[in-house]
Amino acid sequence: MKFHVPEMSCGHCVAAIEKAVKAADPSATIRTDLAAHATEIDSTVSTAALLQVLAEAGYPAIALGEGSED
Repeated sequence: MKFHVPEMSCGHCVAAIEKAVKAADPSATIRTDLAAHATEIDSTVSTAALLQVLAEAGYPAIALGEGSED
């Protein structure tokens, strides 16, 4: 699942997002592109739940697609 995270602007933001996602799904794999304000999350948690996790962490996001496997 890919997300656009407009408020993600530094390494602290990336760490906070990773911590929040890992709290919801410890087995999640997270890849971030700070310059593009994007993150890709491989998780068993639903897109809606991940959007909620990101928002609660202070990083409202927009889902860009589901099931994208690279």
